[in-house]
Order: sequence, then C-alpha cells, then structure tokens
Amino acid sequence: MEVALILSFVAMALIGVPVAYALALSVSFVLAFYMDLPQVLITNNLFSGIDSFSFMAVPFFMLAGAFMSAGGVTSRLVNVAQAMVGSFTGGLAQAVAVAGMFFAAISGSSAATTAAIGSTMVNEMEQKGYKREMATGIVAAAGTVGIVIPPSITFVVYGVIANVSIGDLFMAGVVPGLLMGGAMCGMGWYLAKKGQIPPDGSFSCKRLALALKDAFWALMTPVIIIGGIYSGIFTPTEAAAVAAVYGILVGLFIYKELAIRDFPEIVFKAVIGTTLIMFLVGAAKVFGWLMTNLQIPHMIGEAIIQFTSSGIVFLLIMNVLLLVLGTLVNASAAVVILTPIFLPVALNMGIDPIHFGVIMVVNLAIGCITPPVGLDLFVASAITKVPLEKVMKSTAPYLGALIVALLMITMIEPISTTLPYLFK
Repeated sequence: MEVALILSFVAMALIGVPVAYALALSVSFVLAFYMDLPQVLITNNLFSGIDSFSFMAVPFFMLAGAFMSAGGVTSRLVNVAQAMVGSFTGGLAQAVAVAGMFFAAISGSSAATTAAIGSTMVNEMEQKGYKREMATGIVAAAGTVGIVIPPSITFVVYGVIANVSIGDLFMAGVVPGLLMGGAMCGMGWYLAKKGQIPPDGSFSCKRLALALKDAFWALMTPVIIIGGIYSGIFTPTEAAAVAAVYGILVGLFIYKELAIRDFPEIVFKAVIGTTLIMFLVGAAKVFGWLMTNLQIPHMIGEAIIQFTSSGIVFLLIMNVLLLVLGTLVNASAAVVILTPIFLPVALNMGIDPIHFGVIMVVNLAIGCITPPVGLDLFVASAITKVPLEKVMKSTAPYLGALIVALLMITMIEPISTTLPYLFK
C-alpha cells in the first residue's frame, strides 16, 4: 500500500496532473483498491485540514499584496532599490534583488514577487546593457525571498501544522531573507563585472531620501504587521486583515493609484489564489493523513535515525530532499506533507522547530527556481518572453549563490533563531 500510494502520486505528477489532484487521487486509488474504505474520508480530511482560524491569514495577506501592487507600491519600492544600489557595478541587478526583498515584505508570495518586479525592471535593464535573458535570471531568483521574508504564507502554513508561533516564524525569516538577497546582490555584482556592464550614474543621498519619502507608506507595511504582532495589539490573522485594509487606504487616499472599479478584479484574483493554496493544503493534508495511518512517517524516521544521529547530517539530507521536491510540489503543500514526517525526527535530534521551519521554507523557496519545474522560472519566462531553457541557464549562477546562503542558514542556527528569541 505504501509503495502504491507514493508511486501513484509520482506517476500522476510526472504526466502533468495538477499536484492537488494527484495528491487526492492517489489517496482515492489506495482507499478503493487496497483498503476498501469509503471515499468520503477524503472530503472529511480535506476540510478538517483547512479548518483553522490561522489560515484566515492567507486570503488577507493575498489581498494586502494585491491592493498594494495595484495601488502603485511596486514602482515606489523599485525606485528605493535603485536609489540604494543602482549606482554600483551591477546596480540594476542588485536593485532587482533589493526590490524583491521589499516586495516580499508585502506580498508573501514568490510568484507575485517575480511578476511584480519582472514587469517593472526587465525592459529597463535591457536598455542599460543587460541581455534580456540575464535580466530575466535575476528577476526569477529575486522572487524566491517572497516566501521567506515576512509576511510569508508558507510560514503561516508551517506554523499551523507544527504548532509553532507564526509571529516567531515571521521574525525568524528576516535575517535568512536578507542573507538570500545579499547573496543575489553579490552575484549580480560579479556577473556585471565579468560582463563589463558599467555602473548606472552615481549615488545620491538626495535621490535616496526622496525615494524613501515617496515609498514611506509602503515600507510601513511590514513594520505594522510585525510590530503589531509582537506588541500584542493583534494576532497574525488580525495582522493580515489590518494589512489588507491598510493596502486599500494607501492605494486609495495616499498614492491615489487605486480606484473602486479595480476592486472586483483584485478581489477575484485574491480569491483564485487563495482557493488554489487552500485546496493544495487540504489535499496535502489528506495525503499526510493516509501516510500517517500507513505509518510511513514512523518508518522514514526510524530509517533516518539508523542512518545517522547527527542533526547536521539530517539537515543536509533534508536540504537535498526539499530542493528536489520543491521543483515538483507547491511550497505550502510540501510543508503540509513533510512537516508531520520530519519534524518529530528533528525534535528528537534537538533541532529547534523554528530553525527547522526556516530551513524547510528556504529550501522550498529555492525550489521555485530549480529546474525543471520551478514556478518562478515559468512566471519570469511568461513575463519576459524569454524561452524557458534560457531562463534556467541565466538563473543558474543565482541558484548557486542561494545554495551557499542555504548552507549558511543550515549550519548556523542563530541566523534563524536570534531575532525570535531576542524579542520574546
């Protein structure tokens, strides 16, 4: 039964069946032909899997990101990034990475970050001497921090499944996200130096001050979210709702680039995005329920403990597994499936659950640009019209830089845990 469950899921995923359907159908197949149990167990577990108040944060964070993006926030964040690093060697590539970190602090989604930054920056980079595929590579890579820097929808999912404070996870994602962004900036500098792309102008404090002033209300979003959670003013779910309302107010009355007529389309997109994520989470919960009943997590845990008792070796194994799985499965679904399997093993080895969650999310974020099926690769290719194979090639150097950052995050636990415990 165990083999039938895994093989049926892998087979459907490889032939192009959407992951959520593959998860649910593989369970249906095993229930029907091997266990003779009613199919209604699938719907029962699917709905129980998403029946959590904390999951209300998902649609609100998606709404907040959508309203901010439509309300003129993206262009202002890009202006700040360009004013900060645009005058350095490889400045525009670094500006994409910095803008990705800024937008990640609003959207909570890697694909949304890639789409927002890509639609703004690629043409300008091409005009300044960057090859289009080179520009597309950094745009795809910049999206990875979208689910690491708070607010992160994937951290919300992990927090619910692992019973870990979502606020602590948000705080834990700050330094790893900055480290990932720094790694991409470094690679952007190196590639520009190698390609002899000259700096774009000179640094101006006045320009930076004006850009920061213009983007002040956008940059306040993560301050309100994290500050509100840690000051006890509201819970993470309430923070998401506050962020959505704040996005509306900023777009309508401060930047005045959001109109009432835009609301139906924005809400519709957020509903579609939320539905996809929640269906994935529910289907993954069904899959995880059957794996638990078949004692697959126990068998895997026993096998790992027999193979190694070292926490570092275990985390390195997890890195390889998650990087591969991240190319095939949505990050939120992967978290739902894998957390019940591997978190108990991690805890037995003395690994902090916050540190483990950060490692999971960073791996799955990098999986968004790992060939052959990384989501951000497809998003960047669709926006820039660069063939997918060229996007993969141009993203490869940034993938290497991000893996170096991942190894640092894995080996140095305080990178993840210092801020959450400092503010407790």
